[in-house]
Amino acid sequence: MVGGKSLGERTFNLSTIIIMVILMAVTIYPFWFSLVSSLNSGEDLLRGPIFLWPREWTWASWEKVLIDPGILQAAWITASRTIIVTVVSMLYTSMFAYAFSRSYLKGKQFYVVIGFASMYFSGGLIPSFMLMNWLGLYDHYLVYILPSIFGGFYNVIIFNANYKGIPDSLFESAKMDGASEFRIFFRIVLPLSKPVMAALSVFTAVNIWNDYGTTLYFTQSNHLQTLQYVILRLIQSNRAVENMMSTVDGSNLAVAQLLNNTGGQGLVTAHTIELAAMVIASIPMIILYPFAQRFFIKGVLLGSVKG
Repeated sequence: MVGGKSLGERTFNLSTIIIMVILMAVTIYPFWFSLVSSLNSGEDLLRGPIFLWPREWTWASWEKVLIDPGILQAAWITASRTIIVTVVSMLYTSMFAYAFSRSYLKGKQFYVVIGFASMYFSGGLIPSFMLMNWLGLYDHYLVYILPSIFGGFYNVIIFNANYKGIPDSLFESAKMDGASEFRIFFRIVLPLSKPVMAALSVFTAVNIWNDYGTTLYFTQSNHLQTLQYVILRLIQSNRAVENMMSTVDGSNLAVAQLLNNTGGQGLVTAHTIELAAMVIASIPMIILYPFAQRFFIKGVLLGSVKG
């Protein structure tokens, strides 16, 4: 329609906006629910859930979490692991992908077979546990670092597609000037791959930050626990107390009173601490996403389209 949009276009735009608003609400509300519940009095929360705003505002649960030495230690382990693995993994994987992208790489077909096989098959938990134990990594901080240095063959594929888009003339001119492969990578390839590096760095950081399986299977010391594992233990402990309370309720008043005291009372309860820990653990990734968002589309396109 000349001079404006047709009825079909306006209907489509309106329906798209409505659907996106609904999806945003469904995505954001669970975090908002946890946030307002963690900022509410634990005793008041027992009266029933809150949905939009705290009924009795308090920072008590957040203060308990932020001054707890166990949670602070877990946060340090998680943050240091995330930073180290993200930086080292991106550098190592990008270097491997650069070598893999060169047509003159010897044994390239062998690496292709091994790489694709690793995407679909793994040794499993028991062989992995035996390997970590044999390497002396069990219950050691390096168990968080060394096994995660290689970012996976999927990242190699994305890097490889990005490198294929770099003109061959750049490599040829650099080699004519006597540049080595390392100099070509760090002076030409790496600066031209910043969008892909940024996008994959965010994905890697989120996966490492949210990982609790490594702590669960390969460590046993309290000082090596990660933040997500501590939150998992809080949730499990809270549910165990709730299950025991429902079992003994009305049958043994003394045990029920003991469990009530264990669950907490007043401003802070086990449930509000659990919610506060979950929200605090999510904040770093929420802050990270807006700064890296501008690299996502450009990075994925550069890593998937040649030219």
